Amino acid sequence: MSSLASLLSAKPRVRHAPSYKFTDGDLAAAFASSYGLTPDPWQGDVLDDWLAIDSRGKYVCTTCGLTVGRQNGKNGVIEVRELYGMIAKGEKFLHTAHEVKTARKAFKRLKFFFGEKANDPGARFPELNALVKEVRNTNGQEAIFLHDIVDEDGNFIREGGSVEIVARSSGSGRGFTVDVLVLDEAQDLTNDEIEALLATISSAPLGNPQVIFTGTPPNPDKGQTAEVFTRVRNSVGSNKRLSWTDFGVADGPMPDINDLALARATNPALGGRLQQSVLDLEREILSPEGYARERFGWWGDPETKSDGVMNIGKWARMAKPNAKQPDRGLVVIDVTPSRLESTIGVAGPGKGGKILLIEKTRPGTDWVIPNLLKMLEKRDIVEVALHPGGQAGALIPELVKAGIEYELISTMELGQACAAFQVGVKRGKYIHVGQPELDAAVKNAKTRYASSGETELWDRRDRTISISPLVAVSAAAFRWEKRDDYDVEESYL
Repeated sequence: MSSLASLLSAKPRVRHAPSYKFTDGDLAAAFASSYGLTPDPWQGDVLDDWLAIDSRGKYVCTTCGLTVGRQNGKNGVIEVRELYGMIAKGEKFLHTAHEVKTARKAFKRLKFFFGEKANDPGARFPELNALVKEVRNTNGQEAIFLHDIVDEDGNFIREGGSVEIVARSSGSGRGFTVDVLVLDEAQDLTNDEIEALLATISSAPLGNPQVIFTGTPPNPDKGQTAEVFTRVRNSVGSNKRLSWTDFGVADGPMPDINDLALARATNPALGGRLQQSVLDLEREILSPEGYARERFGWWGDPETKSDGVMNIGKWARMAKPNAKQPDRGLVVIDVTPSRLESTIGVAGPGKGGKILLIEKTRPGTDWVIPNLLKMLEKRDIVEVALHPGGQAGALIPELVKAGIEYELISTMELGQACAAFQVGVKRGKYIHVGQPELDAAVKNAKTRYASSGETELWDRRDRTISISPLVAVSAAAFRWEKRDDYDVEESYL
């Protein structure tokens, strides 16, 4: 329970939902309260919106979203929704999270109510345990299944509810058919994942599907693009069946992280389950941007963002049009998937400890080898590298014929370069000369995860946009910085 003062003043900045006359929110809150899970008033408001129904008993809000700072009670809302839905409505849930540990925590919280197994003599609530058909504890396949409901004569009434809990991947939706899809840690949810998962509710057993998104603003340092979560957030006003609750500040310049009134407004549990001392500690340890994101729900400033993943404002401030091309450097070759364009990306020493980035992009591939030969003749090129799995791999025979030594870049290293470049731009590690091709590539940059789900790569699936300059210079910068003979002090000369 949070303090009364906090509860009475807790109002989200945005509470959007279509109008409705009926809701099961109060019933869900009362049911959960009887087992010690009493929603705060703001949580009750969220449940009212999520469980609003029309005259046919169908959900008014088929898509629901909640964004609020950590430790404020987001997971409590999900628990009430799942408890009530499983028991009172016989709903089947697929609860997903980005991390395995988060998924397991959600499972443990539900087992608190239902017990460790069917017929568990140590269950806290025997009447709930009596509903349990099976508790599946297998790692990665955690689930709770309830018995079917029958009348006094043993006649079937409806199937029992269930919740299955998984960590997400691009194929994690296979084999599931559910009524409600819960997407926790939605800031990490990718397009590939939602494409696999959304099919789980296409044949919802009760014919009343719902999707629930919960999370916090994305952290660019972690490679979080929040492509799906952002799309849902941006649909407020246009999606007529959306419930969206947002306790964060409005988009714009970074808020004053020392504003205590703002901390209270954006953290509804402050003074109760969330203590001011925790916020004080976070403010001391986190970066200002990180604290604003985690505690004030700050999604950033649209004036400094593109539609992609890069901070365009910071990138623009790194431009030094008169920077001299370095005599020493490292080269990466890249070719677009369509083979219509090629890039030579160069990374070398820049002033003030920065890495200077320069690229040359031209149509086709015929020009690449002649240009490389000229560069090798006039400058100290410490390495030429390329990714053999991409279209640049087709140039290997020509490199061999020309006597140009080269190194191969793995897909894993491309992923490392992608992540390092995003962090490097944020930290101001680079200098560039303001080339239009590179600026456009940075502005349009998007990322995706490889099939393993662990390696983040530049997304090249949109053939209408060339990000070849970005792929080349980011890989060059990464390999330049990791060279054994790279001397940081040299960059300061």
